[in-house]
Amino acid sequence: MKEKTRTVLFWFILIQPFLDLYWFYHGKLADVLPFTLPTIIRILAVFVIFCMFFSQKQNWQKLGKNKWLLFYLALLIIYSALHLLHVKHFNSVNPNDYNYSTVSEIFYLIRMILPLLVIFFTTELDFTRDQFRHVIEGISGLFSFTIVISNLFVISLRSYETGPISANIFEWFFNPNIGYSHMASKGFFNFANMVSAVLFMLVPLMLYFMFSHFNWKTVTLNIVQALAMIELGTKVALIGLIGGIIIGILLYVFHLFIVKDVTKNGKAILVALLIEIGAMAIIPFGPAIQRYNYEKFLAQQSDNSLTVAKKELTAGLKKYPSGKKRKQFLTEFIEEHYQDYALSKKFVTKSYPYKYDPKLWLKIMNEPGTARMQNRHVEKAMLDQVVKTNNNKLDMFLGISYTRETNIFNLERDFTSQIYSLGWIGMLLFVGQYVAIMLYAFVKWLMNKKKRTYLISSMLLSIAFMLFAAFSSGNVMDFLTASFILAFVEGGLLVEIKAKN
Repeated sequence: MKEKTRTVLFWFILIQPFLDLYWFYHGKLADVLPFTLPTIIRILAVFVIFCMFFSQKQNWQKLGKNKWLLFYLALLIIYSALHLLHVKHFNSVNPNDYNYSTVSEIFYLIRMILPLLVIFFTTELDFTRDQFRHVIEGISGLFSFTIVISNLFVISLRSYETGPISANIFEWFFNPNIGYSHMASKGFFNFANMVSAVLFMLVPLMLYFMFSHFNWKTVTLNIVQALAMIELGTKVALIGLIGGIIIGILLYVFHLFIVKDVTKNGKAILVALLIEIGAMAIIPFGPAIQRYNYEKFLAQQSDNSLTVAKKELTAGLKKYPSGKKRKQFLTEFIEEHYQDYALSKKFVTKSYPYKYDPKLWLKIMNEPGTARMQNRHVEKAMLDQVVKTNNNKLDMFLGISYTRETNIFNLERDFTSQIYSLGWIGMLLFVGQYVAIMLYAFVKWLMNKKKRTYLISSMLLSIAFMLFAAFSSGNVMDFLTASFILAFVEGGLLVEIKAKN
């Protein structure tokens, strides 16, 4: 039964890219059931694995002896009950209370527990190194080949905005006026940032496989993944590729000359360096650099073109120093000029509607263009105002709810995002565990020379990359595709750390 359970979990992790296809979250497939189809499939799959694992009596007995795990489960249950009671009552300027739903919040808490269960099952089922390698290479191949092939045939979805791309990678070099949003490709997946974070995480592991199992397959997978990360066109993918390869090579050199647990592989080093050089040559023509230059230009243009609007605003505020007429003037001014200030229509009209609280938007409009165009800055400003309006000190510890936060806007900075939605306690219980496991393994790596293997080092670096991507770009820890893959790697790391030498 243990082997069967391991096989089910193996294939379940391997199919995660398929469960992130765009059409599951948009269009008819997204409206078939109250919750998205991939989430329901994942809940059912984890439930099946749970039943298979605990159908063996010895596993129940083993769980009963693990007092720390039982204590942690008790904390999760107590926190969840307190969180649901706390977020039920809320003060807001928005009459619809940001569409809060207790059912949706319970569903979210269940979702957050699923990857934690995967860590537990992966650890207990003792995956072999070959099985671990096959899963990681499979995930890399499914994401990367989909992006690269769909880009080649110009059928990929855009990483930014909606619809298909307008040009493939070959056209980048001949037409500089394509525009980054028409170039950046995410294949057929839902969130470009999430895919970028996963591929960033896989860079050290894919390099490890190439250095330790050098063959045409590992070389091809590394090259295709590098191309996919360039074509994604996100900052995370760009930094992850360039920085990840350099750090990955340095890690190999550290183990070659300092730890001395690997043999020299000149061919693999040469391939890794050629991938880095090739990436550096392509990137100046790619969407990531074009986006950076465009946003910088747009911020400067916005600041330079606001002279008339700023005069109108100053005159209006002077004419209406207080009262209803001041609010009416501000409301009308924001409606007419928010685009001049390069503010997102979704933020101003839907996330935190200007008609309910024009003062916030006045404050943001008075900031420099570089600040106004930083989505994370504006997202945080909206959430801070919501928390301030509710005026409940317990929000810091128990959150304002994931449902409210995402209906405002899902802050693109994990860990900070969960502090808003779940509070400090919930963040530590649900997503702090990923950091805790990494730190635990790192301490073991430092203290025990026999645990200082190239594989464990690569796993630690991989997890650190994912957590960095989650904090810097968001859309990772709350999205099951990424969190399941991260959970599987962390489970594999614990297996290696606990294994007898």
